[in-house]
This record gives sequence, structure tokens and C-alpha cells, in this order.
Amino acid sequence: MRVAVPKEIAAGERRVALVPEAVAPLVKAGLEVQVQAGAGEGAFFTAEQYQQAGAAIVADAGPLFGEADVILKVQRPAEDTHLGRHEVDLMREGAVLISFLPPATSGEVVRRLAARRITAFSMEAIPRISRAQMMDALSSQATVTGYKAALIAAETLPRFFPMLSTAAGTIFPAKVLVLGAGVAGLQAIATARRLGAVVWGYDVRPAVKEQIESLGAKFLELKLEEKDLEDRGGYARELSAEAQARQQQWLADQTKEFDAVITTALVPGRPAPRLITKETVARMRPGSVIVDLAAEAGGNCEVTEPGKTVDVNGVIVHGPLNLPSTIPVHASQMYARNVSQLLLQLIKDGALHLDLDDELQRSSLITHEGEVVHEAAKASLAGESSQ
Repeated sequence: MRVAVPKEIAAGERRVALVPEAVAPLVKAGLEVQVQAGAGEGAFFTAEQYQQAGAAIVADAGPLFGEADVILKVQRPAEDTHLGRHEVDLMREGAVLISFLPPATSGEVVRRLAARRITAFSMEAIPRISRAQMMDALSSQATVTGYKAALIAAETLPRFFPMLSTAAGTIFPAKVLVLGAGVAGLQAIATARRLGAVVWGYDVRPAVKEQIESLGAKFLELKLEEKDLEDRGGYARELSAEAQARQQQWLADQTKEFDAVITTALVPGRPAPRLITKETVARMRPGSVIVDLAAEAGGNCEVTEPGKTVDVNGVIVHGPLNLPSTIPVHASQMYARNVSQLLLQLIKDGALHLDLDDELQRSSLITHEGEVVHEAAKASLAGESSQ
């Protein structure tokens, strides 16, 4: 069985789906691994390293895609402007794709995959069950995102993060607020603490208080009357309009006291919850910093511009996109472990073995045998057709 790792073509993407150290276990399992020339360059992995690990180097994307049984990617397939063809159309019919492929927002790609009879697995759709922890790419990449967000805040803030005792007197530490205590939020808290800031964390889920405090931060608590604030996967549920309005007002009173605010709140399949209004930004001190990690989903802050940094009356608001790509070495290493573990789950005696009774496979499968099988993807396509 031939496994292909193409070079990512998305603008600014420096990660690679498989790093050299992840090749050997696949070769040992009886798989033939092919890597496109230059695929690892953005993450500083050379062709020689891949070859030493047992992979073959293929110069062109066309033959790589066309002869592969399994394609491993980071970003979902897209139009290759150099070849003038979509990556899905380069795949042979019946091949397997494993990549990031958000089922609720990838309608056009999902249609192509189904039409090509591609068996596609989404790394976003890996279920949050114990046996899937090694495949949880959302968490691994969120770790990178949270870490980098704290560095952006520290670099931008016109003051020190840590407390310093100097000959010129004592410099008091920066006060940092992290909104959302998922993987990215907890990593942002941990990194800001390591940098010496005094940190508070907020989340609608009371259950995360212990996790926040275990990192040396303080828990900022808003008591909401709503129940079931956490779904089966452990993610925060969307609040009612009334609760959202109350949360916004309360946060407006809190955020003006902080030097840096990092927002990480996301609700799967929905626009990011609006936590910080433009009026709230106006109340913050000039020189304050906001790093909005939900920018790609519409932003937790009303003035966020995705992919840009804006100055709003002296408050610097970052809307970064694809932060894992800015730390491509470790982001690629973690993603490669995730994706290779999933692939090994699908392989038996060197051949693909699908078991749709298996929760792991069933939950992450998007298209199979010409059909869209994932419920969120089907709902998205149905919504598009009704518009």
C-alpha cells in the first residue's frame, strides 16, 4: 500500500503531514511511503532525512497523487494553481485521504471527494474518547496556538510581563486575562505564567476552575443560571442570547483592568461567541493588547480583523490565522504522530481495513463510496442547496 505526502499548497502553510521520524513505523507496518520533493522544507526536514527513514522522494505532485492509495495532508485539498487542477482531481478514484477537513465548512471539497469516490477522514472529527487521544490533532495544534498567542501578547505589550527588581525600582508584573480554558487557553495561561505575568482565566464551564488554578492562575467566575454548559465532547455549548448579553457586560467591567487579553472561545460548527464588544475595547487602557485566537471563526472581539493587527485608540488587536504554521517543526511533529496513529488504526496486515462499527472510524469519516456520510457535512450541504 502506497502512502503519499504532498507539499502543502495553502498560502503560508509551512507544516508537513509526516515528518521523517514518523515514516519508520509506517514502513515497518508494510507501507510504502512517498514524499513530494520540498514537502518538508518549510519545517526544515530535508529529502535526505526522509530517505534515511525509508521514504522515497517524488518530484511532481501529479504522479504522487495519482499512484497513491492513501494521501496524508495538513490542509484540506485545494486548487493547485501551478498544475491548473484541483488536488482532489489528481487523486485516483477510491483512494483514502486523511487531513484537516472541517465537515461543516468544506462543502465544495466534500462534493468533489464524494464524486471522486474518495474515502476521506477529517482530523477535526476525531472523537474525544480515550483511545483516540494520540490522534487528537485539534488538541495538538491548539497547544501550539496557545503558546504562540502568549508570545505575541508579550512581544506587543509595551511593558514587561514579569516582575523585576531593578536599581531603578520594582517593576510590577503584567496582568493577563485568558478567555476560554480549552487546550489553547490552558497553554496560553501556562506560557504567560512562565513568562512571569499574573494570569486570570475565564470559562463558562465551572468544571475547568481546577485546571486553571493548577497552572498558577486565578479563576475569574461569572455565575450563569444555565445548565449543561458542556457538550459530550467536553466543548462549551453556545449560550442563550440573554446569557451572552450578560457575559458581554460582565466582561466589559473585567477586561479594562488587564494589560493583555487572549481570547480562545470557540463553539464547534458555529461562529465564535462575541465576548468583547467595541465599547469594551474603548474602555481598555491605551497600550493594552488583545490576541483573538477565534479570528478565523469570526472573532471573539468585535473589532478583530482576521489575519490583521489593528490599533483601536491605542489598543492593539491581533487576529492571527494558522499560528501552528509559525512553529512548523514541533507543530509538524505532533500532527505527524496524530495522523500516523490514525492511519495505523486503518491498516491490517498491510492493507486498508475499514470498520464502520468502530466509533473512531465512523465519527471521523466524511465521504465513502461516493456518498457523504458525516452528519455535519450532510447538514451543511443541505443548507447550501436550500439557499
